[in-house]
Amino acid sequence: MRKSVVVAIALLAAAGGGAYLLNQGRFDALWTTLQSNASAQGQGQATTPRRAPALAVETAVAKAGTSTADIRSIGSLASDESVKVASEIAGRISSIAFSDGQAVKEGDILFKLDGALTQAEMDDAQAKLELALANYERTSTLARSGNTTQRANDEAVANLAMARAAVALIRARFDKLTIRAPFPGILGIRIVSVGAYVTTGQPLVNLEKIDALNVDFKVPEIHLGDIAVGQAVEVSVDAFPGRTFTGIIEAIDPLVDVNGRALSVRARVPNGDMALRPGLFARILIKGSRERQVVTVPEEAIVPRGQDTFIFRVEDGKAVEARVTLGNRYGGLVEIAEGVEPGAVVVTAGQQRLRDGANVEVVTSTAAQG
Repeated sequence: MRKSVVVAIALLAAAGGGAYLLNQGRFDALWTTLQSNASAQGQGQATTPRRAPALAVETAVAKAGTSTADIRSIGSLASDESVKVASEIAGRISSIAFSDGQAVKEGDILFKLDGALTQAEMDDAQAKLELALANYERTSTLARSGNTTQRANDEAVANLAMARAAVALIRARFDKLTIRAPFPGILGIRIVSVGAYVTTGQPLVNLEKIDALNVDFKVPEIHLGDIAVGQAVEVSVDAFPGRTFTGIIEAIDPLVDVNGRALSVRARVPNGDMALRPGLFARILIKGSRERQVVTVPEEAIVPRGQDTFIFRVEDGKAVEARVTLGNRYGGLVEIAEGVEPGAVVVTAGQQRLRDGANVEVVTSTAAQG
């Protein structure tokens, strides 16, 4: 009985070992197969990278054409002459000779400073001048008779010259106690009162000459050939809706602003009825006269970034970023002075997600009508 049990145990152990070896062999074969597949996939990925997904965009085709479009700009009105009236010497204000907002002529008295101390200095200097003059006359008489030295005579001459210079200096200071209008114009609101002590150079009131005003504005560089000194401009301000003021271009800056690619222009606007005021926001219109060849794109294609503007062209299924120089805007279109050629496909929607070289898919395309 005992022998039969031992034989049965041996048979079970042999069967279990065989099953283990069989299963182990299958596992090793499976492991080898998985490693081979992983290696093949890795090699395939290294040689064939996945293509980035294309971004959907809408586009338009840049169009060539001709334009005699008006030139429009904005600016601010400025006085023909403007100054903050100030005292050239320190002192206390003794009187004010104008009312706020008053029109004045050149040379009109505006302020007077207290002159008591200066008058005392003048009296002292005059007395010293009289003494120096008397000494000079005495010394001159003695010198002619040979009863004094040349040195004494020279000293008398020098003392007389210094006394006269002292009187002239105090007289000049005395004149500065009266503050006058340097040119005709309209006074602003004074910022000092009688009795106030003012220092040298301290502003007291502003004076503006506004019978004619200047307006400074910028024009894109492509319009250099469209503007000239003496050309008429139309100026409008929000304060007088429906009214147009005519001015004349007075100066064109010889330098082009390399940041904005624009010219600085100054026009002069007559203001005989004093309706306009310095500082008003102004819209400027210059009528177009010269026909030009232009390229136009929709305004939506423009991507501003800092001081520059860009667009995205579509070339061979990729976005190509390009810096552009702008011209006039009209009817939803923008003239492109530089950066786009006629027939170029430009992105008009979806460019916020783009970068240079990104894959794109055009879903809608139209033509920019110039």
